[in-house]
Amino acid sequence: MNLCVNCKEDTGFLSSKDSSTEAHMGENIFKYVLCTIEEVGPKNVVQVVTDNASNNMAATKMLKVKMPSIFWSSCAIHTINLMLEGIDKLPKFKNTLEEAKSFTIFIYAHHTTLTLIRAFTRKRDIVRPGVTRFASAFLTLASLLEKKKLRAMFTSTD
Repeated sequence: MNLCVNCKEDTGFLSSKDSSTEAHMGENIFKYVLCTIEEVGPKNVVQVVTDNASNNMAATKMLKVKMPSIFWSSCAIHTINLMLEGIDKLPKFKNTLEEAKSFTIFIYAHHTTLTLIRAFTRKRDIVRPGVTRFASAFLTLASLLEKKKLRAMFTSTD
């Protein structure tokens, strides 16, 4: 587990704990976070941010009892990723995303089509990596929409 500090000056690494040999239970997370808060000084801590896994939510409840003035919130990126994962499963979007995936795999698997597409997109790639698999899928889909000149590629003599 890693803990970072964020203040108006900068964000930086605070501490790390190898928890690979212990269960990632809410109690263990709570103890580690509480110990670190006590080291920093509770008056210097306003908020704790984690993903919203059940073990972190259990730690949240314990912290609220022990230190009610400290706000604990879920990571916005993790929440957005869960939303994208849910959208990815909807039939209306699943098919479109699968077709875009098949298209990009075909393009990148064949050097001739990759060369051709780079000529039509001014050497800009289609695939747009994101922090997560779901973000990447939607960024790539947006990238395909931006590159309307791809239509001309399919009717070109090349």
